[in-house]
Amino acid sequence: MAATAVASDDRLIFCHFMIGIVSNRQSPTDYDDDMKRARSLGIDAFALNIGTDPYTDTQLGYAYQSAAKNDMKVFLSFDFNWYNTGQTSAIGSKIKQYSGLPAQLKVDNKVFVSSFAGDGVDVNAIKSAAGEDIFFAPNFHPGVGDFSTIQGALNWMAWDNNGNNKAPSPGHNVTVSDGDRSYIKALSGKPYIAPVSAWFSTHFGGEVSYSKNWVFPSDLLWYNRWREILALRPRFIEIITWNDYGESHYIGPLSSPHTDDGSSKWVMDMPHDGWLEMSRPFIAALKANASSADAFVTDEKLIYWYRPTPKSVNCDATDTTMEGNPNNSSGNFFRGRPNGADSMEDSVFVVSLLKSAASLTVQSGNKSQEIKVSTGINAYSVPMGVGKQKFTLTRGDKTILSGTSLKDISDTCICGIYNFNAYVGVLPDESAIDQLQPAGLALISQGLKVACPTNTLSAKANIATVSGSLRGSM
Repeated sequence: MAATAVASDDRLIFCHFMIGIVSNRQSPTDYDDDMKRARSLGIDAFALNIGTDPYTDTQLGYAYQSAAKNDMKVFLSFDFNWYNTGQTSAIGSKIKQYSGLPAQLKVDNKVFVSSFAGDGVDVNAIKSAAGEDIFFAPNFHPGVGDFSTIQGALNWMAWDNNGNNKAPSPGHNVTVSDGDRSYIKALSGKPYIAPVSAWFSTHFGGEVSYSKNWVFPSDLLWYNRWREILALRPRFIEIITWNDYGESHYIGPLSSPHTDDGSSKWVMDMPHDGWLEMSRPFIAALKANASSADAFVTDEKLIYWYRPTPKSVNCDATDTTMEGNPNNSSGNFFRGRPNGADSMEDSVFVVSLLKSAASLTVQSGNKSQEIKVSTGINAYSVPMGVGKQKFTLTRGDKTILSGTSLKDISDTCICGIYNFNAYVGVLPDESAIDQLQPAGLALISQGLKVACPTNTLSAKANIATVSGSLRGSM
């Protein structure tokens, strides 16, 4: 069965998927839930990020089989943190190995291939080794990679930055829209893969060899970027990411089978899959070529998120980044509070998906605020308060939605570390609690100085009343 070709005028939505952390998957069935969830959301294909791990082909085989069974497409995205630009024969051979499988994405009758980084790679040599024409849309950078040799390009920088892979600083702010313009100019009419991401926070210390510790400003990024995408209307978009827990920009479930790279310390009890629900009407609007997603709200919901502690909380005495002499050859390691922390607000963020106007009351700790909420999809923020997080939506005298989050905001260092990840919840909550499985928790104690109870949301849910609890959507 040949791979299905996609017409040149189709708009496609991809999501980046990290193969490097799923070595524990045992069969195609372990990919089925990811494929079904993504497909139901309107995602067309997973970009399968691969390095040179010995289990890569086994897991690619499982992923391609599951995708074919679940009406999804997939394609290879070569990670040049592991590949080097001289490996054109190996890259071409890998493309050839999977190009004829049923789930392989083809665009304009060409095998679709992408990358993370890779400027300077010989595209013609890759095509020769692959033995057929490819639609190569790598993560080349304007002014660095040769854009004349490619069919499209992915912009990875989905976050406002300083132009040097860190949070903006005074006089140095490159917005995501600035990146859009730069890529569109460099592509000169060729298709652009525009990035969409919800968050960025990473906090690896000397307990691992890949120490890095910074954030990008992310507060209402997920909402604002989707609105930009509807105005930009690129042919392709790529959600960054489905399952990169280490950089906190996952939108897939915590329960998705994966191994622990040490990120469980800030990922445990921090579901993000509510962001899937928020994106659903935006994806539908994009597919319909609509300029607004308001008409695509089918079920009224509140999506909310916040960091688990105020940024002023001092964790230096117990934080993992304060110990030892970590490798900082990348320049991405900082001790203590993450670099860029001041770019984040101490706020609770709420996005409402409503068919008619209502009144929203958010009680964050001892702070309470009432907001008049408009029809459609709108975003709001209220000051963060330590304690329980409660949400009530009313119309007239009728309560439409109400509940209390299972995740309190704390003024202590959870697990002893600085945690700038986001907890995401949904109202109404209609699902089981999303939590890390044993393999995803394997390294949670690595480097910690204090005890770190695991999967505490489950315990809280067991003692909460059914009518008064909220949980992260799954």
